[in-house]
Amino acid sequence: MEINIDDNTTIAEIQTEFNKHFPFLKLEFFEYNPLEKMVFTRDNLIIDTKQVLRKIRHIHIPGHINLNGHIKVSSFENNFRENFGLNIQVFRKSGNAWLQTTSTDNWTLAEQNKKGEEMNTPINKATSSDFEEYNEMR
Repeated sequence: MEINIDDNTTIAEIQTEFNKHFPFLKLEFFEYNPLEKMVFTRDNLIIDTKQVLRKIRHIHIPGHINLNGHIKVSSFENNFRENFGLNIQVFRKSGNAWLQTTSTDNWTLAEQNKKGEEMNTPINKATSSDFEEYNEMR
């Protein structure tokens, strides 16, 4: 599956399509300021997801991004930056929080999504029948 990227695509369209394939991950878009060393800060986070890409990207060539689960997060993020002039970060769901995947950018999108699913799947509480065959040694 691919996401088409052009100047009229909105941030929300990309986020929605991405989330269909990776429900435990999300993409966030950040403004680029060449004078700042830290691009991926709360101050640079783009909140208006209805915004079209022409307003925030630096490379205005249309194309597409492949949503292949086997691509490493670092490569996926670099493709956005190098091909479309967009600064994105992948985040993984962890309970009620979203974790930036910086320390695990060498994992694939599928691995990140699987870890997010594991971290958000409730652990089944043991029932009394689970302990029927347990006998304490005396």
